[in-house]
Amino acid sequence: MKSTILKTVLLLNILFIFNCRAQTTTDYINFYNTVVPKLNSIIPNKTQFYGQNFSNFYNELQSKNISIVGFIHDTKIKPSTKYYVIALFFCDKGMLNIASENSYQYPWAKITFVNEIPNQIEDMVRQYNAQWNPTFTQFFANMKIEKIEFTGVKGYSVEDYSE
Repeated sequence: MKSTILKTVLLLNILFIFNCRAQTTTDYINFYNTVVPKLNSIIPNKTQFYGQNFSNFYNELQSKNISIVGFIHDTKIKPSTKYYVIALFFCDKGMLNIASENSYQYPWAKITFVNEIPNQIEDMVRQYNAQWNPTFTQFFANMKIEKIEFTGVKGYSVEDYSE
């Protein structure tokens, strides 16, 4: 229960922290139509990153000009207190709000690591409000990826959440 509440609070932080200017539905659709084709170009080859360091996957995102804005961490097995998973978000609070208000999909990637994420992640997430920055890039750099899943990449108005 405590873990679920913490995750909810962290997700809300992500939703309320990013972006100051008002954004429109058109802005969201343009964002979606720019980012998702880049993500879809990674999906067929995602298994090449399995067993590899996160830094390799991160570099692939960077090479495709895809920025991580925020993330949440999660457990692999419920109930548990051991974190193995991060969900990466590519759009800011304003875009997430527009997506929610219009029942649009928003793209995100779920990374499951082979080994447990060190417990210091909780303090770091609080310190940086779950906003992605170079500290997190370095923190996850040498962690081995077990699995990658993408969600919200079939169209912004498509209700199918699978890849």
